[in-house]
Amino acid sequence: MKKHNFYAGPSILPQYTIDKTIEGIKEFAGTGLSILEISHRSKEFVACMNETMSLFKELLEVPAGYQILFLGGGASLQFAMVPMNLMNKKAAYLNTGVWASKAIKEAKLFGEVVEVASSKEKLFNYIPKNYTVPSDVDYFHITTNNTIYGTEIKKDPDVKVPLVADMSSDILSRPVDVSKYSIIYGGAQKNLAPAGVAFVIIKEDVLGKVTRPIPSMLDYRVHIKEESMFNTPPVFAIFAANQTLHWLKQLGGVKAIQKKNIEKAKILYDEIDRNKLFIPTISDPEDRSLMNICFVMAPEYKDLEQPFSDFAKSKGLLGIAGHRSVGGFRASTYNALPKESVEALVSAMKEFELKN
Repeated sequence: MKKHNFYAGPSILPQYTIDKTIEGIKEFAGTGLSILEISHRSKEFVACMNETMSLFKELLEVPAGYQILFLGGGASLQFAMVPMNLMNKKAAYLNTGVWASKAIKEAKLFGEVVEVASSKEKLFNYIPKNYTVPSDVDYFHITTNNTIYGTEIKKDPDVKVPLVADMSSDILSRPVDVSKYSIIYGGAQKNLAPAGVAFVIIKEDVLGKVTRPIPSMLDYRVHIKEESMFNTPPVFAIFAANQTLHWLKQLGGVKAIQKKNIEKAKILYDEIDRNKLFIPTISDPEDRSLMNICFVMAPEYKDLEQPFSDFAKSKGLLGIAGHRSVGGFRASTYNALPKESVEALVSAMKEFELKN
């Protein structure tokens, strides 16, 4: 039976990435060695690192004045690195979910945090709007896609202060005007690579403005100078990311994948809205994520939640359980998920409806 991978992260990878990574595990770049054992200082891997950075810039149309970093520690380390490198006194944050809340918690260690708006009072089921970003903050931080709750900011904000975004779960899924941001960061284990590496897109002129001493491992300037080689980088995950970027380029790039993502999301949201057994957790279509589609059983059918979970699993639909903190269901429809998997889920929802 074919398996359909809806896990939220680590998540589905392109088959191209898996196949090419298997080849690299056996032998990397004609060296006679595996990518698992190659020196990060070898000319072959340095070339791989440079190409990965170049592809990242190309696919996102990153303008001059920005650098790409591949670092360890995941997005969670970036929650601290951002304020450590950028905050002198005060920063503004938009609170749209658990990960935004975690970023706020870390930022408070370095100065004052202004929470410009929050959707916490409604269990983060919408994106706040019509808020004001103070003009005297060192930066404004947003989380563009909220994996747990299924909301997404799909437009690049216009603000007059440096803009920072955690794009862990929607990077490369849609075009982004990078010029509007000072830092974009995220973990790679959603749309890019296996767990183990974080990406950072950083505008160089935003750095060097804080007075605090910064440990070398946490200083963006050190990693830029050393081209992500200050310490041993996550070699395997970077190699896999390289393969994913090649795959995406062959598909036609970010605009092409965005079209596919919109199509997949529409298929599933339409069924959730139609099917009497289910209701969406995000009512406003403008706020609905294209990457993490969340839904629950209608109240009168609540007792069917576990039976549907079991039924879906019997159909090869894996990873559709909602986050443990909210329950319900979540179908993660990242770039690599084929439309056929979404159609299989919709078919199962229709069949289960008929049975009940």
